[in-house]
Amino acid sequence: MDLSAIFPAGIWHYLLGGLAIGAGVSVLFIFTGRIGGMSGVFSATWSYVSRLPFFQQANLTSSRGWRLHYALGLIIGAALWLFLTQSDPVTTEIPWWQLALGGFIGGYGARLGNGCTSGHGICGLASLSATSLWAVLVFLGCAIVTAQVVEALGGA
Repeated sequence: MDLSAIFPAGIWHYLLGGLAIGAGVSVLFIFTGRIGGMSGVFSATWSYVSRLPFFQQANLTSSRGWRLHYALGLIIGAALWLFLTQSDPVTTEIPWWQLALGGFIGGYGARLGNGCTSGHGICGLASLSATSLWAVLVFLGCAIVTAQVVEALGGA
């Protein structure tokens, strides 16, 4: 199989990115016992603005500080990577409001699923969680079906 057809820019940056993410969540867990999933960041952030009882749970309001620092570290890390490698940032033609809406829907769905791909796929699978295995299989299955439908409809 010719991987250059699937990965025209190569696979090394994907491999290094995956290793860096795995190392990051491992360091967070080893030194703090905390799980580095992004759906928790989503919910903790909403605890600042929403007075709904779900978002005012003690585990969210008491952890929002470190969670926001964690998310900020991800953003700074990406910016640092772009600076150090002199890479062009990824751009898109999709309007900002569609990106924001997609982010909200994805975050809401992750909350409904009690975790996101980073929480279940990286942290949960590493913990040998059967629930996380099922969640990842559902995420992957939905992604494959969605990609096939979008391609069949003429999308890229």
